[in-house]
Amino acid sequence: MMAALRPSLPHDDDNWAFELKWDGVRAVAYVRADGLELISRNDKDMARSYPELRALTGMVHEPVVLDGEIVALRDGRPDFGLLQSRMHVQRPTDRLVRSTPVAYYVFDLLQHGDRSLLAEPYTTRRRALEELDLNSAPVFTPPWWQGGGEAVLAASIEQGLEGVVAKPLTSRYLPGRRGPWIKVKNVRHQEVVVAGWTPGEGRRADMIGSLILGVYDDHGLRYVGNVGTGFTETNLHELADRLHPLEHADSPFDTTVPGPVARTAHWTEPELVGEVAFTEWTGDGHLRHPSWRGLRPDKQPEQVRRD
Repeated sequence: MMAALRPSLPHDDDNWAFELKWDGVRAVAYVRADGLELISRNDKDMARSYPELRALTGMVHEPVVLDGEIVALRDGRPDFGLLQSRMHVQRPTDRLVRSTPVAYYVFDLLQHGDRSLLAEPYTTRRRALEELDLNSAPVFTPPWWQGGGEAVLAASIEQGLEGVVAKPLTSRYLPGRRGPWIKVKNVRHQEVVVAGWTPGEGRRADMIGSLILGVYDDHGLRYVGNVGTGFTETNLHELADRLHPLEHADSPFDTTVPGPVARTAHWTEPELVGEVAFTEWTGDGHLRHPSWRGLRPDKQPEQVRRD
């Protein structure tokens, strides 16, 4: 179940639950005594990438289905850049797991034993989740608050967190749908489809200078700008390795691309999804001051639409 992006929180506070928004990878966990599946938004099982989360199998006495966020922490706060070093690794070494451990922050319980909780209200699901007492590393159940949304949002800003999610107290869980949940972000992020690159100059000659970005709408893939900042040298080499095999002679866009971009573009098949931080959308629908955050292997290109 997804949340819709909104510029502000609801005013009828007492009818809503407020949770902090965690900057990580969404995962639905199917937990049984004999195994664990961690299913991403594009229906991929990520359990092999996060072997430390197999601890979940010994933390519950009956099979459960949980919803939550996989995060990597730096100074006690989720750090998406740090999580990048784990997201693309199918079989991480023991050294990588020790150096960059992850945690699973659980915020919903969808099934407990043979009992489905999908039709139950939010408050019933949360009470049942808290009774599982999932609060030892690497799995935690973060708090929620009834009312006081502005105070929760202020606390998220003070702690340098991504934002707040608001959920009606009576809301059922609607799998795969964008229901009545809403999210308010402190920093604007946008998923993007990588559709090509332009060559670098100066010290980045012979490397990627910027990535050409798009999002889908009802008319196809639409150009939304280029991003040339936020990369490490390692990022640039990894992106080059991923993009060169996808190079294609023709533009994948269904809209016009500005001439200066098109003249130097190396087009690719639109198969890679990434994420950028940015300040605002311009009047012509482009990202203003985007900065690269990383690839999103948990997303399908066709899912990428403007938030």
